[in-house]
Amino acid sequence: MASRGRPESKSAAFGVHMDSIKVVGGAELNGIIPISGAKNAALPLMIASLLTDETLTLSNVPRLRDVAQLMQILSNHGVDYSVNGKRSGQDELAGQTLNLTAREIVDTTAPYELVSKMRASFWVIGPLVARMREARVSLPGGCAIGTRPVDFFIDGLAALGADIEIEGGYVVVKAPGGLKGARVEFPKISVGATHTIMMAATLADGETELVNAAREPEVVDLARCLKAMGARIEGEGTSTIRIQGVPRLHGAHHAVVPDRIETGTYAMAVAMTGGDVLLQGGRADLLDTALDTLRQAGADITQTNEGIKVYRNGNGIQPVNVTTEPFPGFPTDLQAQFMALMTKAGGSSQITETIFENRFMHVQELARLGAQIHVDGRTATVDGVSMLRGAPVMATDLRASVSLVIAGLAAEGETTVNRVYHLDRGFERLEDKLTRCGAQIERISG
Repeated sequence: MASRGRPESKSAAFGVHMDSIKVVGGAELNGIIPISGAKNAALPLMIASLLTDETLTLSNVPRLRDVAQLMQILSNHGVDYSVNGKRSGQDELAGQTLNLTAREIVDTTAPYELVSKMRASFWVIGPLVARMREARVSLPGGCAIGTRPVDFFIDGLAALGADIEIEGGYVVVKAPGGLKGARVEFPKISVGATHTIMMAATLADGETELVNAAREPEVVDLARCLKAMGARIEGEGTSTIRIQGVPRLHGAHHAVVPDRIETGTYAMAVAMTGGDVLLQGGRADLLDTALDTLRQAGADITQTNEGIKVYRNGNGIQPVNVTTEPFPGFPTDLQAQFMALMTKAGGSSQITETIFENRFMHVQELARLGAQIHVDGRTATVDGVSMLRGAPVMATDLRASVSLVIAGLAAEGETTVNRVYHLDRGFERLEDKLTRCGAQIERISG
């Protein structure tokens, strides 16, 4: 059944903001968990629909709060969309298909009240100025895990010949003669800036070279989709991407890459609780470093034709030191989950966070469950304990909230995770997927 128009209200679609999740720990996980399409790939792919007046069809799109929010933002610019749900006989957790058509862009302003709710919506600035030669986009909001400045975006667009001013909290970009290809060197690796400038460069006049570009699988996925739309791109997945501008792009069909963060999260849950789970559709090549780290911690991990098998028998969890790094290093988005795992390791481990400065907010919540963690600057030392005990805890951001659920699965007694609206931004039907594998977990509506 296709549905059209604006997405249903957040309260109707996702429950009120004050939902909590109750977990009774102690059960092993056994069974199959289907892996959803990647949120961090789906969002830039949806934004790429602004680059053409033809229909972009995206399959394997996860049903998430951020996806619904971005649909609202895109419809504000004039994007028509339809949503096709699962076909009969399909797994109820299978992804949705979006048809996005920006035949006419009716508004080149992305207002504060929309952008402030989700940082990724700032990325519309690239396609809007590339196609419409102007854009007015609010400075962004988003997760409270540290400053993520937009200077790289602004400097990149300026290098492509755009005139830029900041007026009343808005970035106003104009390129009356169109964007011109140029060499853009990012001072620091930025996934969002790589997405945005790559999209903008597809319609620029001449060749653009992105130096020190992000190599993340989601960047590669966006490049693959843009190429299906007629863009000329090479070097995606390396630190230098070259884009030869074309006059226009056309519609395409593209399947969203599987979510490597969701894959890694469930792999860590199995490593923590013990058990045997197939992460259906998961791809090991998207998170080699994290899976190698899990093997060192004592999990048995194999790639099969169906996905990734994760198994841990009664052997203890081994301590492993990790440092978060841009891809292909250990992902910052799995740091909180790995810390939860290390709270039950047989010894001390050190976890160093190099990407976001405020990303240890889960430490004090894990401590409420009995974890022994000492933070010194950007490094947390985790002394493993033999037992965690359930307690009420509070989610602080998207990945921290799921780390508390993982810890709760392995804790003795009952854990209640409050403020789980963060979870709905990035994990599709978490409770359903875990319940199918034997977890005692339920959502309590606030």
